[in-house]
Amino acid sequence: MSGNVRLLSDTLAAAKEEGRSALIAYLPAGFPTVDGGIEAVKAAIEGGADVVEVGLPHSDPVLDGPVIQTADDIALRGGVRIADVMRTVREAHAATGAPILVMTYWNPIDRYGVERFTAELAEAGGAGCILPDLPVQESALWREHAEKHGLATVFVVAPSSKDERLAEITAAGSGFVYAASLMGVTGTRESVSSQAEDLVRRTRATTDIPVCVGLGVSNPAQAAEVARFADGVIVGSAFVKRMLDASDDAAGVEAVRALAGELAKGVRGQV
Repeated sequence: MSGNVRLLSDTLAAAKEEGRSALIAYLPAGFPTVDGGIEAVKAAIEGGADVVEVGLPHSDPVLDGPVIQTADDIALRGGVRIADVMRTVREAHAATGAPILVMTYWNPIDRYGVERFTAELAEAGGAGCILPDLPVQESALWREHAEKHGLATVFVVAPSSKDERLAEITAAGSGFVYAASLMGVTGTRESVSSQAEDLVRRTRATTDIPVCVGLGVSNPAQAAEVARFADGVIVGSAFVKRMLDASDDAAGVEAVRALAGELAKGVRGQV
């Protein structure tokens, strides 16, 4: 294990040693602007997030609900490019020392070039990639380059995944496993799916790497609920919604900082 994938593993292990789940925040690059997005990522970490996933905005984000789609549209209209995603990772990691991953669909990487993308992400200090739509059986090229550059490959598992499939996915992944708590798209919800705990249990039976739960967590009580059984709690739409609802960009950054603080208490059972 080398570079920032070790930082990611060490960060998750440190949270476990503290007897808590890690808090993982998701924010899209280029939203509301590239500079504003960088400030938001830094604020999430300063507020209490252990890890941040930086989203690469996509015109057809099949896993993402309306809140993140709205932010992606704003970023794309603003002209965000992969170079801006790399800059976001570089500057946020340099400022905070925290592990920063990129969450992206496969098509932009395929067009950009796998070797080029992995080399640039590693150079920027990135810890790895979450690839929600890359099938494990088609991932050999990606994993070869990711391993060469010391990057984690995080795959997504869902409640519909059979045990045999879970074992196949977790054997190919590194860093952590992203357990989608429900079938459907990202977004805030009134309650976290009861399927999440069973999915974590089944996933853990196949691997020693941490299992982190996302989709539907939006407040400290839900974070505390998921933290009882998961190694990490992933929150995205709630952060983005706070920024969309803010009166201006600066207020949006402060709203992200405040929510990270609230959720950090949640994963520590302080709610």
